[in-house]
Amino acid sequence: MKPTKGTHSECVPFSMNSMLHTHWIRTSFLFLTTLLCIGGDKYPHPIDTKVLEEWRAGEVVEEKAVIAYGIDKCFTASPIPDHVWQRMQGKTYKENPHIGRDELRHIRTLHWDYDNRIHIGEMICNEVIADRLVEIFRKLYEAKYPIQRMVLPDVYNADDETQMRANNSSCFCYRVVSGSKKLSKHARGLAVDINTFYNPYYKVRSDGTRYVQPSNAAKYCDRTKSFPYKIDHHDLAYKLFKERGFVWGGDWKSVKDYQHFEYME
Repeated sequence: MKPTKGTHSECVPFSMNSMLHTHWIRTSFLFLTTLLCIGGDKYPHPIDTKVLEEWRAGEVVEEKAVIAYGIDKCFTASPIPDHVWQRMQGKTYKENPHIGRDELRHIRTLHWDYDNRIHIGEMICNEVIADRLVEIFRKLYEAKYPIQRMVLPDVYNADDETQMRANNSSCFCYRVVSGSKKLSKHARGLAVDINTFYNPYYKVRSDGTRYVQPSNAAKYCDRTKSFPYKIDHHDLAYKLFKERGFVWGGDWKSVKDYQHFEYME
């Protein structure tokens, strides 16, 4: 039978066009879906940076949150905020004739720990060394140098033994040198203690006994052994602090203070 004009002969090209059009739509859809999936792995939803905006020192934060928040905002020195100053009263800060709020600075920094996690850190220091510390901690962060904890000593009621047992790193605390009546460089915010539990302070008394702080860290006085967070002459923190005018307590003769870096005015 002869096909009716306008049926079979005209339907073929119309069907082909429809098939091609449908194929194009499906291909485009799959392509766009793939792009969205790839992008979704990187940014599946808005990144929460609240922990950084509120600067919750001591908390762990993801690297993508740091990137979203802005790395430069994570390494700063500024006047002490009111809420931080209030926390310090009667603890790390006591009324005294030697140093006041205007001479101190609040340091914001990030640091890695030995388990490859990023922590939010903060520190109070003298304005004289503030920029130096920001630079040092930025370089330590970029090198993934491990610091276990960096919160204000006020968290521990400014008790040095307690914060050292927690391996806390800090700077300012208005107090005397351990075992003496002499005002510490920490009292002026000019000394920094890093990874304190694994880098103890100790001295041998006249009766031959050894005084160690923290008191449960005696085994880390043996610097011939290897262990996490150890500071020695090959350590990056040692090199960075030395380059910027600090002396290391591990080089002292009468006592050893392996955690301690003190700025020489």
